[in-house]
Amino acid sequence: MNSIDMSRRGFLKGAAVATASMMASAAANAGIPASSVKSYDETFDVVIIGSGFAGMACALKAGRAGLKVLMLEKMPVVGGNSAICGGNVACPVNPVQKAQGIKDSKELFIADCMKDGLGINYPDLLGTIADRCNDTIKMVVDCGCEFVPNHMLFEGGHSVPRSYEIKAGSGSGYIRPMHAELKKIPNVVIRTRAKFDDFIMGEDGSVQGVTYRRNYRFNAKLVSDDLENKSGKTVTVRATKGVMLAAGGFSRDIWFRQTQDPRVVPTTDSTNQPGATAGVLIKALGIGAAPVQLCWLQFLPYCNPREKGFGVSVNFTNHACMDLGMVVDRKTGKRFMDEHAGRKIKSDALFKVIGTDENYPIAICDDAIVKAINPSFVKLPLELGTVKKFNTLEELADHFKINKAPFLEEVKRFNGFVKAGDDKDFHRILKFNKGLDVSKPPFYGIECCPKIHHTMGGVKINTHAQVISAVTHQPIKGLYAGGEVVGGVHGASRLGTVAVIDALTFGMIAGEQFAAMK
Repeated sequence: MNSIDMSRRGFLKGAAVATASMMASAAANAGIPASSVKSYDETFDVVIIGSGFAGMACALKAGRAGLKVLMLEKMPVVGGNSAICGGNVACPVNPVQKAQGIKDSKELFIADCMKDGLGINYPDLLGTIADRCNDTIKMVVDCGCEFVPNHMLFEGGHSVPRSYEIKAGSGSGYIRPMHAELKKIPNVVIRTRAKFDDFIMGEDGSVQGVTYRRNYRFNAKLVSDDLENKSGKTVTVRATKGVMLAAGGFSRDIWFRQTQDPRVVPTTDSTNQPGATAGVLIKALGIGAAPVQLCWLQFLPYCNPREKGFGVSVNFTNHACMDLGMVVDRKTGKRFMDEHAGRKIKSDALFKVIGTDENYPIAICDDAIVKAINPSFVKLPLELGTVKKFNTLEELADHFKINKAPFLEEVKRFNGFVKAGDDKDFHRILKFNKGLDVSKPPFYGIECCPKIHHTMGGVKINTHAQVISAVTHQPIKGLYAGGEVVGGVHGASRLGTVAVIDALTFGMIAGEQFAAMK
C-alpha cells in the first residue's frame, strides 16, 4: 500500500456527487428486451446474483419454500467478501444482552448508526434491521453457525455491547454452514464461474430474467468489472418470480471507485477480494435503479501496512488494541484519538498521523487483553510476524522507534483513565473494559493503517428489499437487492458488524418476498 497516495486522498468529506447523471438517459426498459429472446436456455423461479451473506440468506428462504433457485457466482468459489470478513454481527435488543443486563433499544441502534453515517442513513432500513435481527440470528444458527456463547462484543462506534462473535473468527463461519445447507436443497442450483451480464426486460419495465456466462474466468488485470474479458458461453435464464442482487460492493473496481472519488488512486489498497467490482451495479443503474450515495467510500482503520488486502491482523488490532488497548503516534508517543470511535473518525485520525512519511501508528495491548479475546485473533498474526511480542514496554518502544519517555507516561495516563472509568483526553467509553488496561507483560504491538473496505453507496431499496426506480419512484417489478450493492443503510460510514446483519437480513427478506408470491 502506498501511504503517500492514502494521505493525498486526505479527509473524506463526502461532497455530494451528481451520480444521477450516470443514468439520466437510461430508459426504464433498458437491458435486453424480452421480445428479442427467442427461447430461454433455463427457467427458474428466482435468480440470485452473488453468493455472499445476502445471496445465501435469500436462497435459503426461497429454496426452503420450494422455489427453484439459481445462484450465480462469477468467482471460482462461493462467498465473496462475506467469506473473508471479520464475521461478527450486530443485533440490538438480543437475548444475551437481556441476560447480562445490557440496556439497548431500536432507537439507540439507529442513533449510533446515524452518528457515524453523518445522518444520511435511511432510518426505515435501519429500523427494519433492528426489528428482524433476532429472526436473522435464528436463521443462521439453525444452519449451524456458531457464536461464542454468552458473549457480546463492544464494537467501535456502538454505545453498548450488541455484537455476537462468530466462533470461526471470520465470515466463513456463516458461509460454510449456509452453503452446506443449500446443497441439501435439491431445487437450489449454485454455479461458480458464472458471470451475470445483463437483465432481460419486459415491455412494462419488469425484470424477466438474466443472461450470464458459464465457465467464465475472472482476470484481475482487467479493470472496471473485467469489461474486456469475453470468456465463457452465454446462457439466457427466465426468472419467473424475479432476480435478487447480492453482488457486493466495488472496492476493487479501480476505474469505478476513482470515478466516485478521484482522491482514491489505483495503488490505494483494499481489504476486498479481487471480484469486488461494479458490473452488476452499473447494469442495475442502466435499467433505471435509483443510485444512492455512490461517492462515499469507507476505510477500515484496523489494517496492517505490511500485508496485502485484508490480511490476518484486522481482528487483533480491532478487538485487542482498539477495543481494549490503545494506539499511539510513534513520533510523539501519545494517543491521538478515541480508539473506540466509528471507523470514519479513526481512519481520518490515522491518515493525519501517517502523513507522507509512512509514520504508521502503533496499536498496543497487554497479556491480560490477549487472554480475554478470541485466541484465533492473535495466533496467526504472531506466527506471520505482523504482531510483535515484548517483555517490557521499553522493548516495544525501541522496536517501533516510539518516542520512549512520553510513551511510558502516556501508558500510565491511559491506565489511570481505565481505573477511573473516565478518558479525560478523548472521552472514550471505558466502562466495558472491565478493568483491562496496558500493564501486564508481555506486551503486544502492531502497525496500523486504513484501507478501502466498504463502498457505502448502491441501489435504492425499500423495507421489502425491492429495488426502486429513479424513473417511476416505484419498485422495479421482479428486482430485489440486499447487502453492499445497496446504498443508504449506513450513510457516509457504517459501524462495524452492521454490514453482516444488513446483508443477512435483507437477503432473508427478499427470500421471504419470493416465497410469498403466488
